[in-house]
Amino acid sequence: MTPETTTTAGTSGTVVTPEGPVSTGGPASTNTFESHDDASDSERIASGSAVPQPPTLHPRRLPNPIRPSAFGAQDALILVAAAMSSLCLVWVIFYQLTSLSGGVGFLVCWYVGFVALTWIATAQIIERQVATDRVVAVIVVSAALLIVAIVVFIVVWVCYKAIPSIHWGSLFTKDQKSFVVTDPNALNQVGVVHAIIGTFEQVLMAVLIGVPFAIATAVYLNEVKGWGVKTVRTVVTAMSGTPSVVAGIFIYSMLILTHVLTYSGFAASLALVVILLPSVTRVVEEVLRVVPSGLREASLALGAPEWRTVWSVVLPTARSGVVTAVLLGIARIVGETAPLLFTAFGSQVTNWKGYFNHDQGALPLVIFSDVRQAQDVLINLAFQAAFVLLAIVLVLFVLARIFSRPKGKNGKRRKARPDDDDLMARMFVPIPIEQNEETR
Repeated sequence: MTPETTTTAGTSGTVVTPEGPVSTGGPASTNTFESHDDASDSERIASGSAVPQPPTLHPRRLPNPIRPSAFGAQDALILVAAAMSSLCLVWVIFYQLTSLSGGVGFLVCWYVGFVALTWIATAQIIERQVATDRVVAVIVVSAALLIVAIVVFIVVWVCYKAIPSIHWGSLFTKDQKSFVVTDPNALNQVGVVHAIIGTFEQVLMAVLIGVPFAIATAVYLNEVKGWGVKTVRTVVTAMSGTPSVVAGIFIYSMLILTHVLTYSGFAASLALVVILLPSVTRVVEEVLRVVPSGLREASLALGAPEWRTVWSVVLPTARSGVVTAVLLGIARIVGETAPLLFTAFGSQVTNWKGYFNHDQGALPLVIFSDVRQAQDVLINLAFQAAFVLLAIVLVLFVLARIFSRPKGKNGKRRKARPDDDDLMARMFVPIPIEQNEETR
């Protein structure tokens, strides 16, 4: 047999086949085709069709990465389904299969079942790693919501019990000197002005005595760093964990029993100083730690002594943090009751001039003494005092929040934004120096 050949004539190619020459209409070529055993390929060549091309290979697309932090509609449906399933399961176990009862137990069992079903459903539908992340997120968010719910419940409950019976005119202008239990309009004749005055005097004196010592101690621990730093820090840490009643007993045994002082507002202030000192010291020390060391080095390099550096550079830089620490310390001591029982002792009349040598009332003492009484008038008065005390604490926390905000370019405080530079990051992350074209 003669092999099949392709001949070139001019610009067109001709394929010679047993049936005769066939023009391909393509460019001339001098290739020689060997005979193929495959009948299909021979038929394609004989009919003049193109030679089959190999299949096009597309790059394999990787699956989308799993992002455990992503939360969509599917995740929300899983949580809702897990909550409803856990509710039905616990209801069946409590009221159909067993004789269990109790709202707290039902709620705890429902929550455990909800967490377990959330993990199982997420692991089956998405992935086990995502399931673990979802469970941890559910626990953390639940804890935060529980704390917020407790605070909101306390505020709402106190407002619900106090506001309907408040007579604003007498609450802030009268004391309990002319209180008569049988008077049907007794709430119009009594107030807590004596307790408000006593609380402000005791807290103010405690701040005037304790805050300078607290700031000085924090400066000693962070700036001076003398030989007794470890001992002082250990004592401050131990004092911060001491129960508040111990502070009252300490002042009572050291000053009142020895007749150095009598029951008075000043003795109560000294007991509050014992509580205020460690709390403010620890917060101020942490604030001073985040002051950039470059500011200290620059001041010392200019020839300023160490005390001048602390007074003119370190403390002004940490001013907002120090103010916040003082406000939080005041909020810590303003509601203390146990130290006042052994020092101020309590009074039902306004005591302006007897701060140093007479008994004095306070809002915590009014709440403690009146809420245990049998008369509804005194119970209502206790809730009103609690409302006033709660308002004072909330105002202090709001002020602490305002003073902790960074200042804008115009000197006014603004809300913190996510793009604000973090002070710790500015301390530990080096800032690259920009170079211009000439230095490069």
